[in-house]
Amino acid sequence: MPSSPEQRTTNNGQSLIKMKAAVLYELNQPVVVEELELEKPKEREVLVKMVASGVCHSDLSVTNGTIPLPLPIVLGHEGAGIVEEVGPGVTAVKPGDHVILSWVPNCGQCSFCAMGRSYLCEARALTRGGTMLDGTRRIRKGTKEYNHMLGVSTMATHTVVPEISLVRIDPDIPLREAALIGCGVMTGVGAVINTAKVEPGSRVAVFGAGGVGLNVIQGAVLASAETIIAVDLLDRKLQFAKQFGATHLINASREDPVQKIKDLTGGGVDYAFEAIGHGAVITQAYQATRRGGTTVVIGVAAPGVQASIPANTLVLEEKTLKGSYYGSARVQVDIPRLIRLYKSGRLKLGELISNTYPLEDINKAFEDLQKGENARGVLVHSQAIHN
Repeated sequence: MPSSPEQRTTNNGQSLIKMKAAVLYELNQPVVVEELELEKPKEREVLVKMVASGVCHSDLSVTNGTIPLPLPIVLGHEGAGIVEEVGPGVTAVKPGDHVILSWVPNCGQCSFCAMGRSYLCEARALTRGGTMLDGTRRIRKGTKEYNHMLGVSTMATHTVVPEISLVRIDPDIPLREAALIGCGVMTGVGAVINTAKVEPGSRVAVFGAGGVGLNVIQGAVLASAETIIAVDLLDRKLQFAKQFGATHLINASREDPVQKIKDLTGGGVDYAFEAIGHGAVITQAYQATRRGGTTVVIGVAAPGVQASIPANTLVLEEKTLKGSYYGSARVQVDIPRLIRLYKSGRLKLGELISNTYPLEDINKAFEDLQKGENARGVLVHSQAIHN
């Protein structure tokens, strides 16, 4: 059983838990790691002792405003940990369970959930506003409240999340590796398997060999793609791509990726994936897609960014241009599936982790992310480093 966190009681009798968390107060400023207080879980909520949190480019995008979220905010959306306590009405998990957190809630009742597209669940609009599903916050320092990142705020020693935002896993799965399934692995592999439905023998191009792009490559391997072309500006990231199954590497700083892809494939790929969120790169991915092919955009672009394509090619070449949100995932189905692939040796998780950092080194982790040093960096709390 997990140890109990230090607690105190407010004047109105409310029990609060002391925790450390990575807080963003201002855009384009260093993240502050400090002690905050966390309310205990309310109805259908769960208190989780965090063990590991992936350092994802989306977290970095929050710090610079590319993904606008309310401040101050406790960062983190990719993580795994151990259930410490459950609120009234919780039936899915119990204290001591190991869980992966999902930043896309799954209410099971809205129209999107009813049609099997739970990754578009209407409850996500609530968590994007920095609150829990009831519209209130659990994180505070004195009388000051702090926003939750997408309802999970994984870059903290403890967090409170909705019951519908986590999935129980077997305790024999290393939590630092399981954490990556919560975003990067699900987003990348899911874009291939769920969104695009890549067929065996297909030719695939992946623009961007960061954490998500590497998992697109893994997904293409799982889908038995014949040709997997990785495109990036950094040779180091292209070498990561080769390790995860890319058959061809293109450094776009030295050659035209569109022409090179057409030369390699005799006219273009069946499926192109854009994993950066850059308008010009989206256009390149579309141009590198053959007639009748599909271009999938995964990277989140900054507000106002535009991508330009010749509109007539959608008809004359019958191309498909589509987005993929969270790998079109049904978390209660897809997380267990990814775990099974990992157990069978077909999905690489530990190999994604280039470096681990204590929570206090979050700014160093972001710096390494910007430099392209890591396939994935992971924050691991020292007291749980062997879990």
